[in-house]
This record gives sequence, structure tokens and C-alpha cells, in this order.
Amino acid sequence: MTVARAASVHRKTAETDIKVELTLDGTGAGTRATGWPFLDHMLDQIARHGRFDLTVTAVGDWEIDAHHTTEDVGITLGQALDQALSGRKGIGRYGEATVPLDEALTRVVIDLSGRPGLFNRLDFPSPVLGGRDIEVFHEFFQGLVNHGRLTLHLDSIQGHNNHHVIESAFKALGRALRQAVILDGDGIPSTKGVL
Repeated sequence: MTVARAASVHRKTAETDIKVELTLDGTGAGTRATGWPFLDHMLDQIARHGRFDLTVTAVGDWEIDAHHTTEDVGITLGQALDQALSGRKGIGRYGEATVPLDEALTRVVIDLSGRPGLFNRLDFPSPVLGGRDIEVFHEFFQGLVNHGRLTLHLDSIQGHNNHHVIESAFKALGRALRQAVILDGDGIPSTKGVL
């Protein structure tokens, strides 16, 4: 009998209330409702291109700005990913994807090493997307990395449209995660014996 690689995490602070349900061996099903349709759209890219079942609900202080909720969604998703990996036994560990979206081309490389590291070299032509600071996505990725315990490299190869650059990054993130979490054996993929 195969054990479902899944997690449900609820994170509540004075600023946000986030719930994430994640199943690694899924189809892309689920709903995303964060209060910011563009963030929902990006989470949809992770789910569909990673083939993860992902449901995210978030209530946050959008009246202040996008920072707290976007960061806390990344934190909670990272916690769910770490729990769903349950010791990381038998995983592929590494994932890489280079994804285009029209003129934008973005590369994402992941190591589910257990060691948080974010190397974000995404280039945006404008600091604003849809009236919100684009820098909040750095906070999303930092939260994901810190709490998912992974190394994440994000590289813009080219692109001149903010929407295209960030969407190609999220699509590539989904595909790279799919490679990294896939079951590829029965041991821990590390000479240390732990991740």
C-alpha cells in the first residue's frame, strides 16, 4: 500500500490566516484563493505544471500591502512541502526547468537538500505589476525556501514583460519541483544519509 505524500498546514498570525493542502502525487487539482487573483494565477502554475493537488486559502492585510500575505503563503506552502516529503526518502532531489512565455525565458534549478538557499536573479523591467510591488515575489520565494528546506536558483535569461517573466518563473518552478519530488528509489539521495 502506497502512503499518500500529502500535508495540510494552517498558519495564523496577527497579519494573515493561511491554509494549504498539498498532495505531491496529484493532477493539478484544487483551488487557490488568496485575495490577489494574480497570486492565485501563479499558484495555479505551480499546481498544474508540477501536477500537485494544491488548495490555498488566505486572508491577509491586503489593505496595508501585498507583502505579508504573499510571504506567508510562501512560508505555509514551504511547510506543507516539507511535511509532504516526510523524510525525503527515495526522491529525485534535483530538478531543473527552463520555460518560455512569449519573449520571456526563465530557468529554475532546485535541490531538496534540506539546506535553505535562495539565489534570485529574476530581472523585471518595472518594479510594479498590477499596481503592486513586484519585489513581494522575492519574499514568497524566500518563505518557500526557508520552510521547504530547499535550494532555489531563479535566473532570467530574457524578457521585457513583468507578467511574462514572473509567470515563466512559476511555471518553471512547478516543473522543477515535479522532477525533484518524483520517487526515484528507496534510499536518501545523499552521501550523508540524511537531507
